Amino acid sequence: MGVHDFYRRGEPVFSEIATDVVAAEAVAEPLPVRVAPVPAVAAPVVVAKPDFLEPPIAKLVSFDNLAPLPEVRVAAAGKADALRAIQDEIGDCTRCPLAYAGRRKIVFADGDPNARLMFVGEGPGADEDASGIPFVGKAGQLLNNMIGAMGLKREEVYIANIVKCRPPANRVPEPVEANTCSQFLLRQIDVVQPQVIVALGATAAMYLLGVKQSLVSLRGKWHGCRGAKLVVTYHPAFLLRDPRQKGEAWKDLQMVMAEMGLKGAGKG
Repeated sequence: MGVHDFYRRGEPVFSEIATDVVAAEAVAEPLPVRVAPVPAVAAPVVVAKPDFLEPPIAKLVSFDNLAPLPEVRVAAAGKADALRAIQDEIGDCTRCPLAYAGRRKIVFADGDPNARLMFVGEGPGADEDASGIPFVGKAGQLLNNMIGAMGLKREEVYIANIVKCRPPANRVPEPVEANTCSQFLLRQIDVVQPQVIVALGATAAMYLLGVKQSLVSLRGKWHGCRGAKLVVTYHPAFLLRDPRQKGEAWKDLQMVMAEMGLKGAGKG
C-alpha cells in the first residue's frame, strides 16, 4: 500500500532503515545532533569471574561458608528430637521445582542420630522415592556392603542426600534445587556432628565443598566440612556401572577406617 519504514524524530537512525528513507532524509534539513537518551532499563549485572559461562559455579558456596557453626551444640540425648524438628519444618515441602516434578515422598535421612560416620549422596532414586528412605535400591545394597566391609552396620551410620526429592529421570539436581535443600542438610550435619563425612560422588562433593573439580582431584585427601573431616569417593551407582573402580573406592574407605580406628570386616 506504499507504506515504508518510518522513524520518530530525535531517535538514532540505524543501518537497517530502508535506503529510500535514508535518501529522503539526506535532502531534508539536517536535524541538530542529539545524544540518545539512556533507556530507563536497569543494566544487567555482570559477574567479573573468568568462568562466568558456567552459572552453577557462580552459585557454589561451601557448607562451611553457608552459615557459622552453632555456638551451642546439641547434646547426644537431644539429637533425635532435633532432627525430627528439622523434618517437621520441611513438612510437605514445595520450596523448589522438585516438589512439582513427580515426587512421591520426601527422603529425609536414615540412621543413627549420634553416628560418628555420615554418608551424603546426590539424591533419591525411584526406590527411595517410593519408600522415603535413602539408599534402598541396588546402589543402597552396595553401600550396605561397603559399610559392612568397614566393620560397621547401617544402623550405626547416618545417611542423607544433597536433595531430598527425586529429580526427574534421576538427573543431576539443578543449583536452585540443591541450594534450597542445603539449609536442611547443613542443619542435619550440625546436629549429628559426625567425626567423618563421606561424599558419595561428584555432586555431593561439589555442594558440600563449594568447588567444581573432578572426582579424581578430590579423592585421596582430607577436606573439612562443618567441623568434620570429609573424604570423597565414588557413588555406589557409579560403581555398579564400572565395578573396576571398587578397588579405588575401597582405598577411600580405608582412609576413613584409619581415621576412626576401624579394623573392618574385609573388602566388600
